[in-house]
Amino acid sequence: MKIDILAIVAHPDDAELACSGTLLAHAALGKKIGIVDLTRGELGTRGTPEIRKQEAAASAAILQLDVRENLGLPDGFFENTKEYQLEVIRAIRKYQPEIVLTNAITDRHCDHGRAAQLVRDSCFLSGLAKVETVDNGISQSAWRPKIVYHVIQDTYIEPDIIVDISSYWDKKEASIKAFGTQFFNPSSSEPITHISKPEFLDFQKARAIEFGHRIGVLYGEGFTTHRTPGVANLFDLK
Repeated sequence: MKIDILAIVAHPDDAELACSGTLLAHAALGKKIGIVDLTRGELGTRGTPEIRKQEAAASAAILQLDVRENLGLPDGFFENTKEYQLEVIRAIRKYQPEIVLTNAITDRHCDHGRAAQLVRDSCFLSGLAKVETVDNGISQSAWRPKIVYHVIQDTYIEPDIIVDISSYWDKKEASIKAFGTQFFNPSSSEPITHISKPEFLDFQKARAIEFGHRIGVLYGEGFTTHRTPGVANLFDLK
């Protein structure tokens, strides 16, 4: 299935936290959207890979994704190497996205910056015909997305572009809360982590309000890119 916008991110819940509003906004425009999780998040303090798989499926249903796939790369230990690039290239060629969203270029979690570079490099290499990949026994054709945008996660990074997600905040929040083992749950007996504190979800909302304020709307999601964004019409800008 061809996807218009594909989020390729390190962990289940990365896309929900950082760019699910943008995915929803474009789905409302008739675009096909999807998420490819690089790892199962098996090193996470709370939950298990099996439970997180169920949570990811629940979130996918809330977001009405056209596709969600997990590549099963080793959480915490994947690298930007040929072995893992080929796995990502297979996914890119399989779904042929026009736009790829991926992790922040630098962040508190070491996987995020590594994923950002892995995905960006894989998007370029995916366009080279002499890089050979096979999916289900069929040789894949080269495909390069038009652009890669990096989300902004825990660490503040000045955005190059902000997307208005005001109409989609409630559904975004519901998709985050689908990961019940990861975020605040007063009845949980699991260890408290950085993201399971109640103030973490307050921080997520505050960040969205801050980005929204920057463009004169209620909620926004910010992105960076290595290429200057352009428009054909100044009236397209907020």
